[in-house]
Amino acid sequence: MVRQKNNKILLHACCGICSGYPITLLKDEGYEVLVYFCNPNLDTEAEFNRRLEAQKKVCESFGVGLVTEPYNHKEYLEYVKGYENEPERGKRCEKCIELRLRHAAQKASELGIDLFTTSLVISPHKDFEKISCIGEKIASELSIKFLSQNFRKQDGFLKTNNISKELRIYRQNYCGCEFAKG
Repeated sequence: MVRQKNNKILLHACCGICSGYPITLLKDEGYEVLVYFCNPNLDTEAEFNRRLEAQKKVCESFGVGLVTEPYNHKEYLEYVKGYENEPERGKRCEKCIELRLRHAAQKASELGIDLFTTSLVISPHKDFEKISCIGEKIASELSIKFLSQNFRKQDGFLKTNNISKELRIYRQNYCGCEFAKG
């Protein structure tokens, strides 16, 4: 486990569902969690707003702060240009993850937080090792630290789903981009 002096950590959150358990686990481990909602991959502004409202409810429930980036789907489309027809978990997804984690690392640096992580790794549909490699590469480039923690362990995915059900938050059925809708 990576520790820093002030125990602050920026948690990139893809949605309220995925962030519930990571927030509680990180708080239990002594971190002061600040959630970062930056998801330009979401296919519509309405979807962005639904997920943001769910994220706000989770943050309020667990007493953590929330920093939000404005919706900017054009940025995502430009970033993944040429990869639109890639299969799920392919190069397009890697580019999407890279874009969001780069923003998270930059925001952490801007806020004076030298440690960040992501709730993306809690999903069984995501590749923990790939996400960790991307996060560590970006952290190295920006001279900060990436906490590579597999939130799926110890039934993390089940726990985060139970939290979202208890809070009655919006539950989406796709990752968010128009290419994943099939």
